[in-house]
Amino acid sequence: MKPENNIDTSQVKGNASLEIKLTLLNSLVQLSRRDVLRSTGKPFRGFAAEFVSRMQLAEASTLSKAEEPDKLEGRTVFEVIVDEDMANELEVGTMHGGCLAMLIELCSPTPIYVLRASTGAHGVFGVQQSLNIVFHSPAVPGDKLHIVSTTLALGSRVRSGRCEVWNVTRHRLVASAAYINMVPSESSKL
Repeated sequence: MKPENNIDTSQVKGNASLEIKLTLLNSLVQLSRRDVLRSTGKPFRGFAAEFVSRMQLAEASTLSKAEEPDKLEGRTVFEVIVDEDMANELEVGTMHGGCLAMLIELCSPTPIYVLRASTGAHGVFGVQQSLNIVFHSPAVPGDKLHIVSTTLALGSRVRSGRCEVWNVTRHRLVASAAYINMVPSESSKL
């Protein structure tokens, strides 16, 4: 992937290589672009692109696993400020669970990429096969969130990990998730 101009990796902590950090930052830029709808021909950004444009990559690392020091794990941390358009209007202005799930889904494949690319394997983001989320406490507009994703196990096609969303403003866990990510098979043309 060709890096975008003006991508700054200086604020990204962690021991991942400059190339890996650039790839992650470039993927955020690509996801936040406007597309043209095929059905209408009109520009459309979409909610995922809108929220991705507000996310910041704070860390990309490959670390020794605490439980198995001879094995490595990938770790990424993204930051985002909860905005009013992320709130659930039916509730008391708390962050919508669907919005939070989308942010988790977008962030969770990234440590898999970091670990595989750091260890010489082919770095592929893959797609979610399963995502199980537990909501612990609400977040409200103005709260700063850290989305911390780590790998658990990597197979040749199926990989698993966990994600925790921490409210930095209120010092509490907002949500935790376990996920299974897979490398899709080649699609056949119809």
